[in-house]
Amino acid sequence: MTEQTPDKHVGGRGFDELVELVAKLRGPNGCPWDREQKLGDLPKYLVEEAYELVDAVADDDTDAIEEELGDLLFLMVFFARIAQEDGRFDISSAIARTCHKMVRRHPHVFGDLSARNADEVLTHWYGIKAREKADNGVAASAVGNIPRHLPALLKAQKIQRNVSRVGFDWDQAEQVLAKAEEELGELHEALASGDKDAVADELGDLLFSVANLARFLGFESEEALERTNRKFVRRFQTMEQRLEATGRPLKDFTLDEMNAEWERAKQGENSGTGTER
Repeated sequence: MTEQTPDKHVGGRGFDELVELVAKLRGPNGCPWDREQKLGDLPKYLVEEAYELVDAVADDDTDAIEEELGDLLFLMVFFARIAQEDGRFDISSAIARTCHKMVRRHPHVFGDLSARNADEVLTHWYGIKAREKADNGVAASAVGNIPRHLPALLKAQKIQRNVSRVGFDWDQAEQVLAKAEEELGELHEALASGDKDAVADELGDLLFSVANLARFLGFESEEALERTNRKFVRRFQTMEQRLEATGRPLKDFTLDEMNAEWERAKQGENSGTGTER
């Protein structure tokens, strides 16, 4: 048997084949695992595949981007197939709905409005989105309709960005920093009190304030934290390798010994780049 070359064409026949493939997997003679899945079973896979695509983009790995994008598209079609079997909608109606929405929200492309820059595009976008919700009887709120299952750090920054658009914001970065410092002080007080609920509340307030500082300074808090995650892992692995090269297991080293090697790993990075990464 000769190996078939994957169809590289986008849309049309290739997409139809994917829809047919999912239908077969869900059919009477299909895959037992695929057939037993319900809509509520799929979100965890969707989140995993989305983050794998994010990793591929971050690595600028063309093959991985193509593969993960295909996996994500497969899940979209899988979602729609289950919805179709439940009598809700099919993939064609979902695509049509999105196309209509994109046309409606881009009047500077498909209508008579103009947009000189990205800021004006966003102004049109959010204005149209607000009118759509009002027409559907959804109460207007800058913090309403934010996805409940969005990761907390992303959600915090989205809340802060939304309220900023209606004028609820600080004037200067120093004010945002002062608020974070105020929250840190309140966390110290909560720790001294021994009240675990108060500690949890103040810790959350501190995280929220720091996320807001990142937003105000023009950074994505998720990306900033992930940058530190990578830096920590890189330095810890360097420390591990150097200590384990002595022949002693890592657990036999004292904290002072580990910290000393950590500082050497840190200095090695700084001397190689000129700055701390």
